[in-house]
Amino acid sequence: MQDNQFLPELAAYLVKAARASGGKAPSERELAEHFAVSRGQVREALASLEAMRMIERRAKSGIYVREEGTGIEAMAFLARAGIPLEPRQIYEAVEVRKIHEIKAAELAAERATDENFDRLRDVLKRSEERIAAGQGLQQLDQEFHLEIVRATQNTVFYNICTTFYALSHDRLPVYFREPERNRRSHAEHEQIFDALLARDTALAPALMVSHLRGVMSYWTELLEPGADSAPAAERA
Repeated sequence: MQDNQFLPELAAYLVKAARASGGKAPSERELAEHFAVSRGQVREALASLEAMRMIERRAKSGIYVREEGTGIEAMAFLARAGIPLEPRQIYEAVEVRKIHEIKAAELAAERATDENFDRLRDVLKRSEERIAAGQGLQQLDQEFHLEIVRATQNTVFYNICTTFYALSHDRLPVYFREPERNRRSHAEHEQIFDALLARDTALAPALMVSHLRGVMSYWTELLEPGADSAPAAERA
């Protein structure tokens, strides 16, 4: 098995096994037998997962999956590997994305270049075409929001927000499966674009707050049944 295939498969197996056993994962020997690989290959892969803070190895106890303390890069890795996140992780990722994108709208109103505006216009044009064709905006929604972050001219900021979108990749098609939600989202994108174009550093983030409030409400309602996913203040 190639390393680029083994690592995500191992991660998925560890998470599933740990969730069924209170956090404890199988031993190196058991993992080597399960995947029919050498213990050295297992040890090397575990070292990578430990570096991402996905697991911890406790002396005389074993291997444990650290889902609560998992870093954002590790959460993105799990999402890309097709491993479902816990409801609380989903809610918190959406909440932090909201905080980042509100500030991004303010900075973009100050710093966006003609190239940024051209790319945003192109996204809006393609969004209109997809809506007319009865198609969802999931990919274009991501492009629109990340272009605003790119317009801050802050590469670190952009890389952080790109990671948040990796976490929501599989959920966006669910959010955009309703035609009315696509139309409303596009109309709000147009308003945000106009505020950015006017260099309005107060209106652009205010519109982003309103736009993302709907996203937060959707995920709060979706995640609430069967799990205490959102803080009480958000559920009120």
